[in-house]
Amino acid sequence: MPPLTSTSDIDLLRAWRAGDRAAGGVLLRRYFDGILRFFRNKVDHGAEDLVQQTFAACVEGRDRFREEAPFRAYLFAIAHNILCEYVRDRWRSREYLDLDKLSIVDLGASPTARLAARGDEWLLLNALRQIPLASQVILELYYWERMTGPELGLSMGLPENTARSRLRKAKKQLEKTMSELACSPAPLDSSISDLEQWAARLRGQFAPPR
Repeated sequence: MPPLTSTSDIDLLRAWRAGDRAAGGVLLRRYFDGILRFFRNKVDHGAEDLVQQTFAACVEGRDRFREEAPFRAYLFAIAHNILCEYVRDRWRSREYLDLDKLSIVDLGASPTARLAARGDEWLLLNALRQIPLASQVILELYYWERMTGPELGLSMGLPENTARSRLRKAKKQLEKTMSELACSPAPLDSSISDLEQWAARLRGQFAPPR
């Protein structure tokens, strides 16, 4: 058998189900940074607790996971559900709570992760936090985790076509919000023109240093 670190997700999962706890540890560590990143730009405290809840739910449900879906989509679907539960529990007193319309800023959260020093990165992060939470989630999964259309659908509990439609809508919301926040056209133009580079620069800021 190849080293565990180079073994596929599915093979690690099968070994884990067969009683190999080391395989389970490798599988969860493989996605720790991504799951932490998922929470850090959306909650103002307790991101690590939400990561632990995600992995605990994964351990509990590992035998129910159907192998025709990518494991990471399954894991991020758990994270997405836990985030939605956290938001609803925290702001249960609000009469109106529609995550397709309310942003993290609308809900009063101030994520504590360090904002980027570069002007265009600051602009993008703030814009992400001011668009609806559902749009923030799908954009970060797409740009930070490089998810495909099918993976986005599975992670958010949507048909693939609906997920793609929401992604297009979210991109427009992001661009509009960035335009409203920009003090000058220069940072806006550089950010919109190369979101892939933005993702590469920023994704590491929301995971612990190695």
